Amino acid sequence: MAELTLTGVCKSFGTVDVIRDIDLQIEDGEFVVFVGPSGCGKSTLLRCIAGLEDISAGTLEIGGTRMNDVPAAKRGVAMVFQSYALYPHLRVRENMGFGLKVRKVAKPEIERRVDEAAQTLKLESLLDRFPRELSGGQRQRVAIGRAIVGNPEVFMFDEPLSNLDAELRVHMRAEISGLHKRLGNTMIYVTHDQIEAMTLADKIVVLRDGRVEQVGTPRELYYSPANAFVAQFIGSPKMNMFDVDGLPADILNTARPSPDAVRVGLRPEDIRVLSAGDGPITARVLTNEYTGAGSLLHLDLDSLGPCLALYSGGDAPEAGTTVSIGFEEGSLYWFDQDLQCMGGRPQV
Repeated sequence: MAELTLTGVCKSFGTVDVIRDIDLQIEDGEFVVFVGPSGCGKSTLLRCIAGLEDISAGTLEIGGTRMNDVPAAKRGVAMVFQSYALYPHLRVRENMGFGLKVRKVAKPEIERRVDEAAQTLKLESLLDRFPRELSGGQRQRVAIGRAIVGNPEVFMFDEPLSNLDAELRVHMRAEISGLHKRLGNTMIYVTHDQIEAMTLADKIVVLRDGRVEQVGTPRELYYSPANAFVAQFIGSPKMNMFDVDGLPADILNTARPSPDAVRVGLRPEDIRVLSAGDGPITARVLTNEYTGAGSLLHLDLDSLGPCLALYSGGDAPEAGTTVSIGFEEGSLYWFDQDLQCMGGRPQV
């Protein structure tokens, strides 16, 4: 069993607190993604779990065993980094089996494990190539294969797709997701890209300034964010935020859950762009960013200020056009003075 339990985990570098009192439960076989902005501590937390950094305070358990003082090599984990870190003078087969060779595993067993991993990752035809003869995606698959052959209980990925182009990132996301379904191991994945988090995770851990802001499934975080930070971080483009005083009186009087609600959120995908005068709020189009299937409109709302709206189709209004916007009252998110969410849209 490879469940992980973090209790009061902290990590400091001198006087700088990077990880602050984190409690987290990761179940056996889960695919968990740590997500957050640069500098939030997600990679440091991963390295603490892997044993590459010492834990300053708190307890880490893997499979019910305390791991604080256990060396990284004996924790039953394998890391895949942003850098492929392949030996350029070794062929793919040798790169994948190098760790086993160092541990003095018998050669027939090394060959068996490498062949099995190569079959899982569709690398059979590449085993006799050097890293310089591979594409970026193929090199990353070799790095993953090197982790697989060690039969770890926990796989850890530290922004493994950051060096790949957009098309290849999409392809590799699908490959990693498929790998998890085939192997069933516990996987922990670090990224700053919330699209990667949403598409890969069974459970997402949102971090900010070394603290956990919220833990939940992608749908839970999208529909029921704990606060404005999570609401704006999860979802692309990010949620619009306004002062409630700018809302039309009829919406404010009927939809506002409490007088304590001082901010309101509205996702770009929930906005309907209408002809001028056909909606409750007038807006001016500042910029039309054509995306092929539609457009991302940058709007200036008369009573609320800047706003982003997604527009489907090819007939989006051009910059300088006056329009109206509409939305369902149930699509509004309400936040109190501390920016804690007071209510969001129901899950569908």
